[in-house]
Amino acid sequence: MILTIAFAQGFKYAIGEKMYAFSGHIRVQYFDAGKTEIAEEKPIAINDTVFSIIKNDPEVISVHAYATKDAILKSRESFEGLKLKGVEPAYSFAHMQRFLKSGSWIHFPDSGYSSEINVSAYTANKLNIKTGDKLFTYFIQPDGSKRVRPMVVAGVFKTGIENYDRVNALVDLRLIQRLNNWSAQEIGGYEIFIRDYEMADSISYRIFEKLPQKWNSQSVTEIYQNIFDWLNLQDTTIVIVIIIMILVAILNLVTCLIILLLERTHMIGLLKALGSPDSGIRRIFLYHGSLITFGGIILGNIIGLLFYWLQDRYGFIRLPEDTYFISTAAVKISWQQVCWVNLGTFIICFAVLLLPSFFIIRRLSPVKAIAFS
Repeated sequence: MILTIAFAQGFKYAIGEKMYAFSGHIRVQYFDAGKTEIAEEKPIAINDTVFSIIKNDPEVISVHAYATKDAILKSRESFEGLKLKGVEPAYSFAHMQRFLKSGSWIHFPDSGYSSEINVSAYTANKLNIKTGDKLFTYFIQPDGSKRVRPMVVAGVFKTGIENYDRVNALVDLRLIQRLNNWSAQEIGGYEIFIRDYEMADSISYRIFEKLPQKWNSQSVTEIYQNIFDWLNLQDTTIVIVIIIMILVAILNLVTCLIILLLERTHMIGLLKALGSPDSGIRRIFLYHGSLITFGGIILGNIIGLLFYWLQDRYGFIRLPEDTYFISTAAVKISWQQVCWVNLGTFIICFAVLLLPSFFIIRRLSPVKAIAFS
């Protein structure tokens, strides 16, 4: 049970962290009821009041301006359609550092805009490019005209989430502003990073309540609802597996107790003949059954937590990243969950032990029990 929870929670946490690292926990942007996940944002003016509302929330760690634009990247051998995400010079890449496979993140000049780009390993393989290579980026404007910008690959990243890696690349926000004919004070929105990802929905709603009209706040779990709904299905899997394990444990314990009772039939008869009440005899067998249960729980904790530590430290269980989005089976569990599993298991098993001991001991005749040997 401990390992089931650890692997399921670790899987959800690892995928969630990748999603949050690339998109933030919450996004604040112009309200557009018809906007889809892949659509470009409408421009909004940088608003000090809005920035203060977001930044002053005690759960917020950092706030970054961003904007996106569709583009076609062309190398000497191929071309690929992508969404370019523009980030500001103050953007911190610390939360994405583990995804960088080669090169570096884009560098921001003091004036103008950077001509560097970060592409995913998927895009790099499709275009047959590597760090330091040059490529042409084509932008189709709303009026149908085309703009071309030569760019240099500063680095290659890989999140392992195909939905991201296939369609995203990172550029300078000022490039997006120039291509869209925006002023330096216009952006696509704000990305917000918070302390506890589990509070993203509640914090998003709290921020939304304070925003001016035409501003909207959404958690990443709302924006990419299909992925997080899939992750939440893991909770159902955990419940089903734990129920099966409890049923197996109950069956084994009941069988063990019945065997103990049958082996001690002669002793039960003698105790009854000497005047011992059924409740006293029942306590003897419940005591031994509880010792077996408790011993199994202790042994299970040692093996489970040892296996958990080994996987967390060395990651010897590997997974195909193309299928599971992670290359190593992640594990995550809290001591509170361990305590609840142990306590719940002991209570359920002890309660089940009452039934066979109650019915068998009560119906056992002293004469027949003494004769049974």
